[in-house]
Amino acid sequence: MRSSIASVSFVAAGAVASLAAIGIIVAGQSGGDTPRALAAVASSSAAPASASPAAAAPAPAASASAMAGMDGMASAAAPAPAAAPAASKAPMSVDEHDEKMAARTKAFPAKTKGLGSQMLKPTVLADGTKQFNLTARSIKWEVETGKFVDAMAYNDAVPGPTIKVAVGDKVEVVLRNELTSSTAIHWHGVRVPNDQDGVPDITQKPIKPGETYTYKFTATEKAVGMYHSHHDAQIQVPAGLAGAFLIGEVDLPKGVKIKSEHTMMLNDSGPIGYSLNGKSFPATEPISMPLGTSFLMHYLNEGMQIHPMHLHGFKQLVVAKDGYPVPMAYNADTINVAPGERYSVVVTPDLPGVWAWHCHVLSHAEGTDGMFGMVTALIVK
Repeated sequence: MRSSIASVSFVAAGAVASLAAIGIIVAGQSGGDTPRALAAVASSSAAPASASPAAAAPAPAASASAMAGMDGMASAAAPAPAAAPAASKAPMSVDEHDEKMAARTKAFPAKTKGLGSQMLKPTVLADGTKQFNLTARSIKWEVETGKFVDAMAYNDAVPGPTIKVAVGDKVEVVLRNELTSSTAIHWHGVRVPNDQDGVPDITQKPIKPGETYTYKFTATEKAVGMYHSHHDAQIQVPAGLAGAFLIGEVDLPKGVKIKSEHTMMLNDSGPIGYSLNGKSFPATEPISMPLGTSFLMHYLNEGMQIHPMHLHGFKQLVVAKDGYPVPMAYNADTINVAPGERYSVVVTPDLPGVWAWHCHVLSHAEGTDGMFGMVTALIVK
């Protein structure tokens, strides 16, 4: 056993000595004092106390001529002195940081060009069919003041216009493709014949640039749906090709009456990014409502992430999911909306003030510069 330990110690000592020699050469080329430091480390830790005298022997020293040659190399190769580091910027004070964050909030609601989700009026044909015309094209969209992004839009708006019809209506949607790529429209959450479902290479051919395609179906049942591209959808939908499609009225619990109906489309990716109805705070649009007046809000998630939508101050009465009435309406202050889902809630504001309304994944709503993205407010007077 002792001879084995001695052998291991000898190998370790040899390795340290070799490292010391390598250190002399490398450091000698760089002109530093590392050779002496490595030699000291090698001699002090070359072997444990149980090692044999041979194993504990120090590494041989380099010759004087070799050292002289390396000293010459070190002198010739010595690098120029490093430049002094630039002075770092002093961190903001607490007051400066607070003011910076407050500036974004005080700008709400900031004015921007373009407004999405506006109701689209149909052309009524001779047989009573309601015809809606959509044009898909690339535009510059102002997400927040001064921030323009390359978007894809229906009728030059993000989200596209809201389409609403009654149960039993015959519907035509004429899509003109002015994009540089093919596209199609899928009717998400809306019952249509299979050949109108809008999925290229399954139910239709892609609508190529410059082409026009007409979808025809009858609205057979109530729906809180969406229409969106189903061709290269992971690019086209986050870029703006989506809108709300509503059929009829949502069934409400007995005794519940509403004054108005609204949609809030959620997005989180692509050029539009974290947004509500195509805008990022402070450019989001607030909901203004008289005290005690009930209204219906549809959350529609066209994004790629889950968004727990939280309203300060008031309960949200959940009356429908994906357009279907829930078995029993229930109250919640935070509604978790997954991609593709729609939730319909009734809110009755009974306290005056400005109440924050936002996604509660906080990184979707606030950064070091203040609130942004998926934030708006309910203003009650």
